[in-house]
Amino acid sequence: MTTTRAAVPLPLKLALAGALLEALLLVGTAVIVVAGALSAGRGRGLGVVVPFAVLLVGFALLLAAAARAQWRGMRWGRGPLITWQLLQIITSVTLVTGLPVAAVMAVVALSVAVVVGILWPSSREHASTTRSPGAVV
Repeated sequence: MTTTRAAVPLPLKLALAGALLEALLLVGTAVIVVAGALSAGRGRGLGVVVPFAVLLVGFALLLAAAARAQWRGMRWGRGPLITWQLLQIITSVTLVTGLPVAAVMAVVALSVAVVVGILWPSSREHASTTRSPGAVV
């Protein structure tokens, strides 16, 4: 018995591409932070930097897993993706005084685009299957 799954809608494809870009940026940030600590001389501050880098990579893996779940039509991925976008918007707006305004606007625009793409009606219809998180792998 074969079941045909509908093609992934364009709004969802774009939203997931944005989420995967964020995951790649998180991994890149982790690498840069660790490399910066190592180049500072004798690994000073690695006790703080390495756990932070592990946290960033963990968030990147969560985003990638949630994006994969949405791609495969499982709705459980919607929650982590939208939660991350909201946290990202709040954090970037809070740091507006320390970051260039253009960077904050880019982060907010990307986050809003991801949320809109995930909540688009055709995207919600595609990713409406209920399966346990163990079914992701």
